[in-house]
Amino acid sequence: MATSSSPLDNVQALTFDFFGTVLDLAGSLGPAIQSCLERHESEVTADRFWELWRGRQRIEQYQDNIVAMGHGGYLVTARRALVYTLSLCRVPAETADVDQVMTAWETLSPFDDVAGALPRLADRFRLVGLSNGEPDFLAHLAANRIGFEFETLISVQEVGAFKPHPGVYRHAAGRLGLEPEACLMVSANSFDVLGARTCGFRGAFVNRNGLPYEDSPYRPDFEVTDFTGLADRLSR
Repeated sequence: MATSSSPLDNVQALTFDFFGTVLDLAGSLGPAIQSCLERHESEVTADRFWELWRGRQRIEQYQDNIVAMGHGGYLVTARRALVYTLSLCRVPAETADVDQVMTAWETLSPFDDVAGALPRLADRFRLVGLSNGEPDFLAHLAANRIGFEFETLISVQEVGAFKPHPGVYRHAAGRLGLEPEACLMVSANSFDVLGARTCGFRGAFVNRNGLPYEDSPYRPDFEVTDFTGLADRLSR
């Protein structure tokens, strides 16, 4: 009897988003946000501030792509978004406040489920970081915060555009010497999975927060809630 095949059968490399997928942004940045808000006696909660900041950062990244006046970099757009959000929330922060909150990005920590899952996945696949972060920043996070040696780290800076620009995914496949369908994008950001799928990648949506997926025909191949589920699904 012939066995059924799956599009995942040809996957050789897993390309991982870092921010929000491997690394817990809200948990890591929350204390610095809370401290800043308390100093200025703001009534805005840290959770609400992070929600607004994160949303604004994505707008900054999309504007960076569309205006095309030179790639600004991940931390640059994060800082711009922070300044905007402080103003939006009527927090009279000074440059020193912005600097203090931004230093928390250097101490990002991975989700608890990451450490046990990555070695399991490395037994079968090439593991690659594919992130919006700057190269030096990614190297620091991989070595000092995640504590795992990926095969390679690919920064969007090599392309000059943020994900989900199609050039990012095509460049990554080329760097790895693989056809796009041999790569599986692993991301907690639905726009990232969508962008990868439009370029021929397979896609795994790590839906940590129970969010809806994009209204698009470019669907993930599967959805899990964490990296334990990811390792279990890819061990079948």
